[in-house]
Amino acid sequence: MQLTPDVHVVGGGRLGFGISGVGDCHVYLLRSGDDLALVDTGIGLPGDLDRILANIRADGLDPTRIRKLILTHYHTDHIGGAAELKAKLDVEIYASPLTAQALRTGDERAISLDVARAAGFYPLDYKLGTCPVEHELRQGDTVEVGGLTLTAYETPGHSDGHLSFRVTGGDRVYLIGGDLVFWGGRISLQTIHDCRIPEYATSMATIEALEFDALLPGHLQIALSDGRWHVVKAAEVFRTLGVPLSIW
Repeated sequence: MQLTPDVHVVGGGRLGFGISGVGDCHVYLLRSGDDLALVDTGIGLPGDLDRILANIRADGLDPTRIRKLILTHYHTDHIGGAAELKAKLDVEIYASPLTAQALRTGDERAISLDVARAAGFYPLDYKLGTCPVEHELRQGDTVEVGGLTLTAYETPGHSDGHLSFRVTGGDRVYLIGGDLVFWGGRISLQTIHDCRIPEYATSMATIEALEFDALLPGHLQIALSDGRWHVVKAAEVFRTLGVPLSIW
């Protein structure tokens, strides 16, 4: 499903458009000239990646042209399909050092997969697939997708190792926010070891200082204009020592 000349939504579950696995995050395809890159993968349950690839083909694009997989953070609804995608396509993976470590080692406790599985988010027999990660991204690093430039920002709070990306060079300026912020200034708080309110507040202030048009979050509504308003709304609550409403 094409959103703009630069961005397609090719995956997403119950908190999205219902076009891939029920628990999947939004999966974005970035397009610039002949270059394609995928942002996040969804959970990767059997058949889910095939649906995502079919959605790409339905938009008239060839998934074998995807050369880069860019990951926002290490929660399983965002990286679970990475190993399968890497096995099927000739992609290099870009992620934070902590996300890279999780994919290389399959450390389920570090990414709270153990407690999420026990809470019913994933099947009891679900295991995170492991795979190599070629590129570790830190604050200010960039990834090029044709004429698009993604600049990485370290935005912990929802989880450690969380990255957000400001995307320039296209039809408009985008913020790919992962699970940092959602429509109406909501956030995602969970009772897991690395969800931390002070870090969340600092990350929101970092992103509030940026200029961008479109907010591409990991779930729920997408804002193609005035996307920064949703970040400002959350940042204002943090500044008054409050906590924005959570989507849960």
